[in-house]
Amino acid sequence: MAIFLLLLLLLVSAVSGDEDAFIGVNIGTDLSDMPSPTQVVALLKAQNIRNVRLYDADRAMLLALANTGIQVTVSVPNDELLGIGQSNATAANWVARNIIAHVPATNITAIAVGSEVLTALPNAAPVLVSALKFIHSALVASNLDGQIKVSTPHSSSIILDSFPPSQAFFNRSWDPVMVPLLKFLQSTESYLMLNVYPYYDYMQSNGVIPLDYALFRPLPPNKEAVDSNTLLHYTNVFDAVVDAAYFAMSYLNITNIPIVVTESGWPSKGDSSEPDATVENANTYNSNLIKHVFNNTGTPKHPGIAVSTYIYELYNEDLRSGSVSERNWGLFDANGIPVYILHLTGAGTVLANDTTNQTFCVAKQGADPKMLQAALDWACGPGKVDCSPLLQGHPCYEPNNVVSHSTYAFNAYFQLMAKSPGTCDFKGVATITTTDPSM
Repeated sequence: MAIFLLLLLLLVSAVSGDEDAFIGVNIGTDLSDMPSPTQVVALLKAQNIRNVRLYDADRAMLLALANTGIQVTVSVPNDELLGIGQSNATAANWVARNIIAHVPATNITAIAVGSEVLTALPNAAPVLVSALKFIHSALVASNLDGQIKVSTPHSSSIILDSFPPSQAFFNRSWDPVMVPLLKFLQSTESYLMLNVYPYYDYMQSNGVIPLDYALFRPLPPNKEAVDSNTLLHYTNVFDAVVDAAYFAMSYLNITNIPIVVTESGWPSKGDSSEPDATVENANTYNSNLIKHVFNNTGTPKHPGIAVSTYIYELYNEDLRSGSVSERNWGLFDANGIPVYILHLTGAGTVLANDTTNQTFCVAKQGADPKMLQAALDWACGPGKVDCSPLLQGHPCYEPNNVVSHSTYAFNAYFQLMAKSPGTCDFKGVATITTTDPSM
């Protein structure tokens, strides 16, 4: 089956102003329920996915990600949080084993300490800030604090009265944690990690939230949600939740911490109680989310400041317990086949195989000519591409240079292989584009 979809390096400014916003993907909690780490990384490279988040610090996955340049967020699992939060030495050992052992070959750029701790593991909340500080201290000792940020992902449910956003505030019972946490993020120039799920907001609203508002679909002006205090207009749930978090921070006199959305997505399948968990809605949400980040529209409170977001998730998790939807958030099934083809026509530099399937394989800009020649020789030999049109006097001879000739051969092989994952790499000198190289 032809591949497809999506994603990313997006060259748009983040809140900090000196980093690019991006779309990344989450790689599931159960690595036994997906392809091997090598196959996962091959898919990431084929899709030009440059940012990933892991739910642990799996050694095999980190080794597979080495020398790819892919930016990796690793995680301290919740079941390790208490030990790390109570012992500086335990934190230092964790960093030595899971970070120092892998950098710089693996491009680790952030550590997520726990996941939704305040709501999922409240008994560990008293040591959460200590855990962040101990991890950060270990990074400082190894001179890695400049390149690796430390934060912790929160459920958006810690924000109360989230609409209108200007009246939002964090659950006050968590002030003893949130206030020092935000001060830590501020002092280390880190960011607030927030999980934003318009699907759940829509499902739990008892019909108050329109489906189109949750899916980023265009709304007539009279259907937009208006914050009566600021008169800001909201056209989607995602922006309203992110702005609610900004306002909740400002309520605590914190105004300069950027937000990274560490999880967002929509399930493609559900049981009878989840009629809106469909392939069409999942496709619509994720496609519109990617375009929303790419278009650099930002939020009504911070227009033009795109919010970097990790899509939940790369693969379906067939072995996951719970409702049907819990197993069906992936962009791909466990075999690496796309669950749907994202609607990303006209998404510019975003890598996508849109509904018209217009994707091509071309020589990567700036690639080593010798490596291009070697890849060209392979494609025209063992790769079994018919390269006769490249001969002198034939239609594709001009322009007579290795970039042009290798692009012809790379794309011919890519199409011959039905655009399968990993067939547009050629040892890193090829990339997928939506621009037809023959035009």
